Amino acid sequence: MHLELRHLRSLKAIHDTGGLARAADTLNITQSALSHQVKGIEEQAGVELFVRRSKPLKLSAAGLRMLRAAERILPEIEALEEEFRGLRSGRAGRLHIAIECHACFDWLFPVLEQFRRAWPEVDVDIRPGLAFGALPALMREEVDLVISSDPEDLPGAVFHPLFDYSPTFIASAQNPLARKDFVVAEDFRDQTLITYPVDRGRLDVFAQLLTPAKVEPRAVRQVELTAVILMLVASNRGVAVLPDWVLREAKYQPDYVTRKVTEAGLTKRLYAATRLVDASLPFMAHVLRLARTEPVKLQRS
Repeated sequence: MHLELRHLRSLKAIHDTGGLARAADTLNITQSALSHQVKGIEEQAGVELFVRRSKPLKLSAAGLRMLRAAERILPEIEALEEEFRGLRSGRAGRLHIAIECHACFDWLFPVLEQFRRAWPEVDVDIRPGLAFGALPALMREEVDLVISSDPEDLPGAVFHPLFDYSPTFIASAQNPLARKDFVVAEDFRDQTLITYPVDRGRLDVFAQLLTPAKVEPRAVRQVELTAVILMLVASNRGVAVLPDWVLREAKYQPDYVTRKVTEAGLTKRLYAATRLVDASLPFMAHVLRLARTEPVKLQRS
């Protein structure tokens, strides 16, 4: 049996209005066309859908079975059509994010909270588990935006500059390095360096300072949470180099000291990578705008 959505809509209209004439007006077709349509469905199904000579027109048992299908299927189709209209208009979509920056949660959550209020129909998710294969996942359309400080020449992708930040040294006020105005690579040789559990190549302190200088810390301790890193630093269990936005509160506490890394300081730029075809989506443009402005507020606070 070849059943179309218009057949389900016609059957429901007849049931709701109680007759062919009123149903035809509702569907904006002629009564003759509607009657012909019903006859065609009955011939395909091999059963009668209506009890003939009943007023108002009543569905047969087979017709009631088809009505239940219509009442289940039509709302789903209408919801799908509405979703597609939202996608075409840019009101709806998907924003699944992968993060190659372990400390980015500090500013990303406020960004997404603002975004959620402005774009309630966009499905938002964060996929930290894809951190090490985030860019390939972007090109496979498994995620839609990647936060990264390491732009690549990737066909079909575009890296949007977000903001610059300063990798900053933090230590206990009791640490001997607290007496220095700034730290250099050699200062780390007799220190335990506390880092996030990511590859060294993705850590600013290694990529920009220690590896080029061929300096190895006395020990490296990996810790998942920023709060735990700061707790260990305050206890003088080690030192760390973290983005300046992470240290906006700690730098004012007496247990810590913060110092520039090298006399000139270090600077790094954060990017958001998207597929080129998605870069002009209205909601994508908005989240990128928020991602450029919200972290700056944290850096200044």
